[in-house]
Amino acid sequence: MYKDLAPKISDSELEVMRVLWRAGDALPVTDIRETLQKSRGWEATTVKTLVSRLVTKGVLKQEKRGVFYYSPLISEAEYNDWATHDLISRVYHGSARDLVAALVRSDGLTQDDIDELRDLFKLED
Repeated sequence: MYKDLAPKISDSELEVMRVLWRAGDALPVTDIRETLQKSRGWEATTVKTLVSRLVTKGVLKQEKRGVFYYSPLISEAEYNDWATHDLISRVYHGSARDLVAALVRSDGLTQDDIDELRDLFKLED
């Protein structure tokens, strides 16, 4: 399911999703708005529009509890999996090796990262 939903999430909508993922529970729009007003300076109308779009896209569930509460229908892990595969497909022509090589060349990996990856590959043998 997430493979169909993830591409529909814009960068701004992703900020709304992150608020909900961090909360770990359904939130009313006022809580989402307060968080994004503090971190991004977004107005209430902007947040309401983004939440409404995510509901329309089928990425957020809306539940009436006196006021509407919103919860994600896609987990952060599912979104991250999709985004990683999409990056590898679009930018590195499907080659995860090329992505890792680019990270190494650009000093995007610390020695600790490399050691952890080395240990991970040893477990696969």
